[in-house]
Amino acid sequence: MKKKRIAIYPGTFDPVTNGHIDIIQRAVKLFDKLVVAVALNPRKNPMFPIEKRVNFICQGLNGLKNVEVLPFNNLLIEFAQSKKASVIIKGLRAVSDFEYELQMGLMNRNLDDKMETLFMIPSQEFSFLSSNFVKEIARHGGDVHKLVPKSVAKSLIRNSS
Repeated sequence: MKKKRIAIYPGTFDPVTNGHIDIIQRAVKLFDKLVVAVALNPRKNPMFPIEKRVNFICQGLNGLKNVEVLPFNNLLIEFAQSKKASVIIKGLRAVSDFEYELQMGLMNRNLDDKMETLFMIPSQEFSFLSSNFVKEIARHGGDVHKLVPKSVAKSLIRNSS
């Protein structure tokens, strides 16, 4: 029996953006299963609790098959191993993302030499998008409907008023 190709797409996803959804939709085509790993990461002082971030992603996927969305609060490499993943997916928008993500990829390979990191660039219409930009736009009353799934836009508007 052929071994399943499982990948992990980790992030804080605070909040998930259409850029994240784009990466998920494209990455799931490359693997038998994709696990979207939502990091607790209290150092980032997230706007939304982890359960809400998981729900936002699930709602944004519109029933996409072979994707599992789970929270995690341990080393990414340990989480990936527990899910039998062999690849970590990372999105790159700019050269500035690359340096940090390269270091993370090298550290993950140091911790598990069988773990690969796959860098994916977003579709062009999402190349400028970041969760921080979205939160800032919402905080100032700007329209975020084209940037995030509907449920996220509603919550951002509610939180900003």
